[in-house]
Amino acid sequence: MAGADPNRSFMKDVKRIIIKVGTAVITRNDGRLALGRIGALCEQVKDLNAQGYEVIMVTSGAVGVGRQRLRYRKLVNSSFADLQKPQMELDGKACAAVGQSGLMALYDMLFTQLDVSSSQLLVTDSDFDNSNFRERLRETVESLLELRVIPIFNENDAISTRKAPYEDSSGIFWDNDSLAGLLALELKADLLVLLSDVDGLYSGPPSEPSSKLIHTYIKEKHYHEITFGDKSRVGRGGMTAKVQAAVWASTGGVPVVITSGCASQSLVKVLRGEKIGTLFHKNASLWEPSKDTSVREMAVAARDCSRRLQNLSSEERKKMLLDVADALEANEDLIRSENEADLAAAHEAGYESALVSRLTLKPGKIASLAKSVRTLANMEDPINEILKRTEVADGLVLEKTSCPLGVLLIIFESRPDALVQIASLAIRSGNGLLLKGGKEAMRSNAILHKVITNAIPDNVGEKLIGLITTRDEIADLLKHDDVIDLVIPRGSNKLVAQIKSSTKIPVLGHADGVCHVYIDKSADMDMAKRIVMDAKIDYPAACNAMETLLVHKDLMKTPELNDILVALKTAGVNLYCGPVAHKVLGYPKADSLHLEYSSMACTVEIVDDVQSAIDHIHRYGSAHTDCVVTTDDKVAETFLRQVDSAAVLYNASTRFSDGARFGLGAEVGISTGRIHARGPVGVEGLLTTRWLLRGKGQVVNGDKDVEYTHKSLPLQ
Repeated sequence: MAGADPNRSFMKDVKRIIIKVGTAVITRNDGRLALGRIGALCEQVKDLNAQGYEVIMVTSGAVGVGRQRLRYRKLVNSSFADLQKPQMELDGKACAAVGQSGLMALYDMLFTQLDVSSSQLLVTDSDFDNSNFRERLRETVESLLELRVIPIFNENDAISTRKAPYEDSSGIFWDNDSLAGLLALELKADLLVLLSDVDGLYSGPPSEPSSKLIHTYIKEKHYHEITFGDKSRVGRGGMTAKVQAAVWASTGGVPVVITSGCASQSLVKVLRGEKIGTLFHKNASLWEPSKDTSVREMAVAARDCSRRLQNLSSEERKKMLLDVADALEANEDLIRSENEADLAAAHEAGYESALVSRLTLKPGKIASLAKSVRTLANMEDPINEILKRTEVADGLVLEKTSCPLGVLLIIFESRPDALVQIASLAIRSGNGLLLKGGKEAMRSNAILHKVITNAIPDNVGEKLIGLITTRDEIADLLKHDDVIDLVIPRGSNKLVAQIKSSTKIPVLGHADGVCHVYIDKSADMDMAKRIVMDAKIDYPAACNAMETLLVHKDLMKTPELNDILVALKTAGVNLYCGPVAHKVLGYPKADSLHLEYSSMACTVEIVDDVQSAIDHIHRYGSAHTDCVVTTDDKVAETFLRQVDSAAVLYNASTRFSDGARFGLGAEVGISTGRIHARGPVGVEGLLTTRWLLRGKGQVVNGDKDVEYTHKSLPLQ
């Protein structure tokens, strides 16, 4: 179910609603009436009527229904010779006259079955020239609504004064969409719903993959951006007519929603304030400014602030981090209070224990985070470090130096402590930062962001670190490859794949953490037990936790292996098996051998030797972190040399694969890619290089007067 849209809170005050039903909603692709769809729509109207809403309908479809009937009659009464002649287009007025009675009879029959009364009101645009007519019309509608009767309006195309009412767009109104907009204003409706055969207004033709649904129409933003597709397949308006009517009515003070009349319970969802369809509102530009502009400005501001940060001295940047650490400790009570509010909401929503664990800021966590920030502050300054000096030619010196990447967009899971680590790394590396955390940690992230940015001095600016609050903003940011330099998504395989397919910006990250521990036949089994238990239960929700235990075949019936498995079970770990281990150990089969549980569960599988373990890891692993436990140096070196993962460990728990534990201070994530950074990404992974060439007026001039030396020089 679509979530509630805060911009639609006014729905709770709606009483009078006008519903316009398009021809494409009430007819099928072959032109015949969509009886099931019309019936479902009438049931929704009946329910709204029973709840006390004043419902007025405007329906299209008479011309379409009439055309279908007349074509059938003409076919039945045609001779073979008639069928050989060119077929003339049927007169639209005649189609309207024939179809109107059948259409209204259908509504009457359906509403009667639902114990609701309906009425027919046929109007033409010339009727509205008469002020007396307008007054009588309002009185009639008020009387019908008091009697709980559903007024059903339709333009009387059969007697319209226009020559071609189904094509002509002149007059006070020119189709049933504009009629609905006119009636919304005349009858002082609280809401107008225009039902179409698509979900709402898209940025382009809905059939194009690049088109996106616009949830709130903002004229200043969307008027020149939208590309309309073809007009309605059966009616005369299509989306262009609906948008014109919606803008007209909403400018006059009546909110409008364009949504699908083919979707289940669409009217009910609109009135609940759910974020479906496209909303038109006269105040939209005030309470929902153009996000495309705002998020771009956020990225540009982060870049400007990062350049000011780079211009500070090393001591000034160090002091910024120390101030952040002090601010975290000074605001611990407030941070914990907001975190507890997130936890209460998570428990109420019934989230899984693994997610709640990631969300929790346990006692001592703030002090630990402050300590890690201070550790970063006391590290050697990574910016503007001279990495290499070369004499290119006499008096021409080239320096390779470290510098920030620029602006980072980091999307991270529901771990508020990750926000602190990422923000402190960005400050230390001189990068601008845009953050999007999990919605479950919304309050925790907001207070942490506020505490950190308040500690940033004015000569840098608090916009160095921006906090993204909605998914919609992420989609907009991914378009701006000219102002964002790197995206780091920390989350599911689906999220990473989705980000990669949606942007031209380089993406760094890992999709899964399917980490293995392989126990070789030569292993010290007491050591193996310690490593396995730590790798699985120290923090099972972490991406570096063991998910698969591989065991040499010679160990499968030993007491030592049984002792390890019993210890795991006793600790609360659910054991699953691969195909070979299932036959020997009898635990349930794992759904997949490429599975990240992120909880107290793991897979056990038997392998023939170290090479089989390596092959298994390459086939089912995620190139994150893998460990061998052995006393055989040859086995260890084979494993270390051949396992193609970001981190490969020998006789040590996979939980060591972490930025802080590797001495990086912290990490923005772990990369399993092979371009740029790999493994835990700390400060160094957020830097790139620049070349600085210092000369004395040299010119190339076809290399005639330059004698290249390319001599390495000592670093200064």
